[in-house]
Amino acid sequence: MSLTARERLLAAAAEVFSREGLQGATTRVIAREAEVSEVTLFRLFESKERLLAEVLSQVCNAQSESLANKAEWTHDLHADLLAYARAYNDMLVKNEAMIRTLIGEASRQPEHAKQLIKDSVKPARARFIAYLQEAGERGQVRPGLDLHIIADMFTGMLLSGMLRRSSHGVRDYSAASYIESCVDVLVAGIAAHPSKIKR
Repeated sequence: MSLTARERLLAAAAEVFSREGLQGATTRVIAREAEVSEVTLFRLFESKERLLAEVLSQVCNAQSESLANKAEWTHDLHADLLAYARAYNDMLVKNEAMIRTLIGEASRQPEHAKQLIKDSVKPARARFIAYLQEAGERGQVRPGLDLHIIADMFTGMLLSGMLRRSSHGVRDYSAASYIESCVDVLVAGIAAHPSKIKR
């Protein structure tokens, strides 16, 4: 099945933004790599900034979907968070070049980069927080915690681990054991009754 012009542009934009950075990526190069005209790019996305926002949104959708389907939740806090962490890590690894580009852009254009990142991660972050709230209502998560902070701590640990493994070639432990340790630490810190958490 052949890709639509929109799909080709999104794929090309992710590649070009990752390779050239936000400043260096031009709509002309993106359109050429997608094998469409620049006019088509502007007709579909209006601007390079909107195209970037759509690329980021697409990157975050997989993360968001991992907690979107309530039928797949086990209501076992440890198991659900481990599944989420694995999906989140897979998304990070797959999009490492784009993530590194955004980190670099945050120092050059802090307000613009921050807004793009905030807008793109908002749905996934909201779903994660909603999951934790529901776990709290089931008596699994301690009351009184700021779940926004918990969400940022958890995803920050996972991001930091991915960046360190790819930059430093960590050999002391595997990615799987790092992810499992992140989940263990989080669950021990937020669980209403840590000794009763199923494993």
